[in-house]
Amino acid sequence: MKVSDLIVRCLEKEGVKYIFGVPGEETEDLLFSLEGSRIQFVATRHEQGAAFMADVWGRVSGKAGVCLSTLGPGATNLVTGVADANLDKSPVVAISAQAGLERIHKESHQYLDIEGLFKPITKWNTTISDPDITAEVIRKAFKVAESEKPGAVHITLPEDIAGMETNAEPLPPVYVRRPDPDHQALREAAKILWASKHPIIIAGNGAVRKIASEQLNLLVKRHNIPVVHTFMGQGAVSDALPQSLFTIGLGFRDYIMEAIEQADVVVAVGYDIAEYGPEAWNPKKDKKIIHIDFTPAEVYTHYVPDVEIVADVAASLRDLNHFMEKDGCLFDGTWYRPVREKIARDIASYEFKEGDPFTVPGVLNILQGIMKGSDLLISDVGSHKMWIARNFSATCPNGVIISNGLASMGIAVPGALAASLQEPGRRVVAATGDGGFLMNSQELETARRMKAVFTTIIFNDNDYGLISWKQQMHRGHTIGTRLSNPDFKAYAESFGIRGYRPNNLSELRQQLNEAFNAKELCVMEIPVSTHVNLELLAKLKKMT
Repeated sequence: MKVSDLIVRCLEKEGVKYIFGVPGEETEDLLFSLEGSRIQFVATRHEQGAAFMADVWGRVSGKAGVCLSTLGPGATNLVTGVADANLDKSPVVAISAQAGLERIHKESHQYLDIEGLFKPITKWNTTISDPDITAEVIRKAFKVAESEKPGAVHITLPEDIAGMETNAEPLPPVYVRRPDPDHQALREAAKILWASKHPIIIAGNGAVRKIASEQLNLLVKRHNIPVVHTFMGQGAVSDALPQSLFTIGLGFRDYIMEAIEQADVVVAVGYDIAEYGPEAWNPKKDKKIIHIDFTPAEVYTHYVPDVEIVADVAASLRDLNHFMEKDGCLFDGTWYRPVREKIARDIASYEFKEGDPFTVPGVLNILQGIMKGSDLLISDVGSHKMWIARNFSATCPNGVIISNGLASMGIAVPGALAASLQEPGRRVVAATGDGGFLMNSQELETARRMKAVFTTIIFNDNDYGLISWKQQMHRGHTIGTRLSNPDFKAYAESFGIRGYRPNNLSELRQQLNEAFNAKELCVMEIPVSTHVNLELLAKLKKMT
């Protein structure tokens, strides 16, 4: 069979349902090999959108999302989405076509060293340089991408290799058991916890895996230990639980830091330093740290664990629960309860009154009341992301998805499309700013063509709002951030998509409910005032 046929058979063996990408001349063999396959090729409007779709597919499902590009500009357009997946620890297998072997030794049309391009932004990348290694390369790609910690893999497929014959056969996926935790390390961790007065858990990206989340919830509830989440750890423990202190990670001192400062032991579960550096929560380097993760701790001045439990996170938490249960240890919750109450009161304070200008936190309060705990909100990057992380409660793993490793603008719309295809019965919201929306808004056409169902909410401040917020903090004024925008309602309708633009509180409530119950693709533009951004900073400066 041809190499391209073998690749398709290998992808089928891996359980791939969709390949997101832009077709090209050099991918012709592979595209026609997909004819008759149970894998559907989804033609996107930009390779970055395709990579983001694969990225979010991996985040939601735990199985590698797949994206495809042609050579040259097609491959370079994949870069941001692939890098985002790698830093966000999302399993992705990206495939790019390449010039034939006979011309890669010299300057040639659209030829770039693609393997060299992707090397610094992937867990592993290679070229299929011989037809007979194809099955090994595909199997290894998925194994590496999906192994903890997950990430992105890139495969380069030369055009002539794709059309060559091979006798190789697909290799079967094999489940690899991760090692159980070291019991001596567990005993040390339990000993540190027993001796502590105010322990706290930081739940990171590695804690949102389903079984890990179940075990973490047991630890939190049985022993009354408070937990804070990183942006990508949201939902590891439900914010509805009294032990949840919501989210950490803003670039300034928020109420949550009162609890962090009182803590004498920090249990870092699946904590990802790429999200939020420990110097922000351990500035004096005086916290005892218990590191529980799939990989050893990064060497970092402000992050020197007293004990490292390096193993499967779910198994580590299960066994730690066992050791803690023997002692019957139950911590006093009175020390952190005032912090939770203060955060909850602050979130509630953004409720609208009729006639108030729309703000992001105010809209989020309404959205929280409409969305169910099982629904999914995918946040783009911008000032709205900070409010979503701070104010929007997550009650299940991956109930809120935020890119916060690379933190790429433009992820929300293509990400929502992928989530809708992955879980078609789940209500999905893409929350984005006007800046991030227009980076990949063309994928609304892809979404409509694929009959995807989700609601896009555009928080429109005609500005690169997060940069403006930070410039105001640092300089007192802004430069280079102001934007102009199209009529987003009319823009949506030009795709044949329902468009909304509420003008008052009554319309906002009514249109949000209508959009969520429509069971079709909807876009809502909400003009927002940003006065709350600087007001929040002024309020937090008064913290004692």
